[in-house]
Amino acid sequence: METVRNTGGRHQKNLRVVERKQENVEKMKTEKHDAIVLSSDSEKGAQGQFTDLLKNTPLPDDELLANLGIYMTSKNMSRMLFFYELYKRLVDTHGVIMEFGVRWGQTMSMLSALRGIFEPFNRHRRIIGFDTFDGFVGMDEKDGANCKCVDGSFGVADSYETYLDKVLHLQEELNPINHLKKYELVKGDARETIPAYFDEHPEALVSMAIFDFDIYSPTKAALEAVIPRLFKGSILVFDELCDDIFPGETVALMETLGVNGLRIKRMPMTARISYAVVE
Repeated sequence: METVRNTGGRHQKNLRVVERKQENVEKMKTEKHDAIVLSSDSEKGAQGQFTDLLKNTPLPDDELLANLGIYMTSKNMSRMLFFYELYKRLVDTHGVIMEFGVRWGQTMSMLSALRGIFEPFNRHRRIIGFDTFDGFVGMDEKDGANCKCVDGSFGVADSYETYLDKVLHLQEELNPINHLKKYELVKGDARETIPAYFDEHPEALVSMAIFDFDIYSPTKAALEAVIPRLFKGSILVFDELCDDIFPGETVALMETLGVNGLRIKRMPMTARISYAVVE
């Protein structure tokens, strides 16, 4: 006798799961997160129009990724060009790339794409990102009066690291030796997770370290942990150095490596982000 299974209930359950996932995606898109925007009102208006045009694009799905440059502004492109130039400089060095402060993960995704362009077969060039994915932790008086942030500022959407992991996985899928995972997201308080990572990976040398925690305490912890892993030619990138809104990054650098022995440079296409090469 043939058994007929009642799949109607299962179908309805799966449909509800899909609907909840879609609701979470829409919430993530519309939920307000922290941002410090110094643009004029007219610039903000133009940026808002750009966003609306992207959200309501008439481009077909199978052509959208290939045409994202339509919505690229000079400000956004400048950061990509900055890391393009820096990546060219690290190709002949040996070691991993570490980003301290991932947030939405744009830089990690860009670096993964650049690795696929410049050195697709370099399995040692792992890209490791550290973040709480819950916002700032460890606000300190050394972060100054101009920094109006609190613990929890600059958070991201719930479980965002899971979404970002899928993006980074697809970046690898589109490049050679994609059977080897060459990235890692490390979630938690950096003051604990970074030393623990090096304990688990005593082999790690750091060819590029990107400091984007913004605030003093985790930045100092990252510097203290990474300094023994640097070598001549290692590149240090700072997102808020000499920034009056986030002085903690500068203070952390002065208390660890100091600045007198560093040749701190910038590129003409970017206003704030800077770098130094260990000499």
